[in-house]
Amino acid sequence: MGMVVTYLAVIFGCGLIAKVVKLPPLIGFLGAGFALNALEVEQVDALSVLADIGVTLMLFAIGLRLDLRSLLGKHVWVTAGAHMLLLTGIGTLFLAGMSALGLFAPESWQVLATLALVLSFSSTIFVVKILQERGDEQALYGSICIGVLIMQDIAAVVVISISRGQAPSVYSLGLLALIPLLYWGTRHWYRLGHGDLGALFGIAMALIPGYALFEWLGLSGSLGALVMGLVLAPHPGADQLSHSLFTVKELLLVGFFVTIGFEGLPTWHNVTVAAVLLLLLPLHAVVYWGLLWLLGMRNRTSVLSALLLSNYSEFALIIAAMGVSAGWLSSHWLLSLSIAESAGFVVSAVANPRSVSLASRFAQHLPARPPHKIHPDDRPIELGEATAIVLGMGRVGHATYQQLTDAHGYAVLGVEHDPFRVQKLRERGVNVVEGDATDYDFWARLMGSSTVRIVVLAMPAQHANIDALRELRSFGYGRVTVAAVASYQEDVEELEELGLDAVIRLYEGAGETLADRSVSADRQIPSH
Repeated sequence: MGMVVTYLAVIFGCGLIAKVVKLPPLIGFLGAGFALNALEVEQVDALSVLADIGVTLMLFAIGLRLDLRSLLGKHVWVTAGAHMLLLTGIGTLFLAGMSALGLFAPESWQVLATLALVLSFSSTIFVVKILQERGDEQALYGSICIGVLIMQDIAAVVVISISRGQAPSVYSLGLLALIPLLYWGTRHWYRLGHGDLGALFGIAMALIPGYALFEWLGLSGSLGALVMGLVLAPHPGADQLSHSLFTVKELLLVGFFVTIGFEGLPTWHNVTVAAVLLLLLPLHAVVYWGLLWLLGMRNRTSVLSALLLSNYSEFALIIAAMGVSAGWLSSHWLLSLSIAESAGFVVSAVANPRSVSLASRFAQHLPARPPHKIHPDDRPIELGEATAIVLGMGRVGHATYQQLTDAHGYAVLGVEHDPFRVQKLRERGVNVVEGDATDYDFWARLMGSSTVRIVVLAMPAQHANIDALRELRSFGYGRVTVAAVASYQEDVEELEELGLDAVIRLYEGAGETLADRSVSADRQIPSH
């Protein structure tokens, strides 16, 4: 128990310090790993197991919310493939040049190319965690990032198989029959409910037919978890299952970041090599931006994607550890890569705060193009002559839309950044457009209408509502009534301090509505 207390004290303390200085807590968790290692605290064996489960559940949750159609776009597979090819070639020459300068011992061209390839991958864990904090997994730039990551993860599986010196088992072909069977057999799983049994079913799917089976077949267990999430995604209850696993997954992922610090304490040589490797990250960003811009994406989409993907993948450590064990990679590389990955997370965390306003404004100063040359999914939006706008068309936003339309007679326009939710709402006759309310360009087009009288901020993330409010006010549109919904009391107070006309706490608003309807129903019942 004493060791558990030590771990909790150091991890929580470092996470708290990071939050106080306005950095993501995961930076503190990385620091906690190095601190525990420096204090010579023994690494608990269970920590690695918990970290692996956390990564597995994270990928399973990605699958639960992923639509495979998002991977078919040219802006996904061309970006992923071209980036890997370009960075592998440039990275190989870069590493060869550093070796020629005596920074590290000479390696074969094959080893340098392998290192350059794995350094071209981005961190699935880091990127998805940032997207989830922003609530942007379904935004266009978010779907591009996830699509690119999946392509990279598949490439990493191939590299791992080659590094092991063995091909996947011939029995892996049986997955072609097993996966459709699992899809059919789990179509009624939601009847288990949203309690502990439903959550356990999700964890079992991620770990047994997902991780364990794929590992046994010589494939990546992480890929298996993702596939199992895709199996369940089309069935009812997938979103609820993802929410149910969120807290468990987040806590277990802390273990992943802490274990990085136990890779070893750095020497000055390791720090120097890691610092040199960080010079490749700006090149990552430039290549990602350039490829997406050439494929027709707006600067904002290209910049947000490039900033988020500019870090090093956890697969770099996995493949390096395998290389050291197999003898084809020098041992100093593992620790150098560990430091480079940790430092890359710090840099990327600073470059990717929860608010995207700064990146949006930076994108305005990059070369623009006419709207007709922009990719259809990324063109500016025509918003019409609405008198009320509801930003965020989840359950709360949709209910607000219905009330403003049916009870008050407003011409309401809903705005939602999830394209699949937009499609479903349109099929039900809802007047909704796809757009990101934190986007400068979105508000520039919106402000072209002089008929808007009410704007309702109904997005689930507090920071998104605040970003939207700032963009709204940056146009000097002061005659609009702005209302918002918030989940927590501190969020209500923050929005009230910003001068909103009306702020409702989610559960209090639901309670008021329930009370009103109860009284209305009671008055309709004849007295006895």
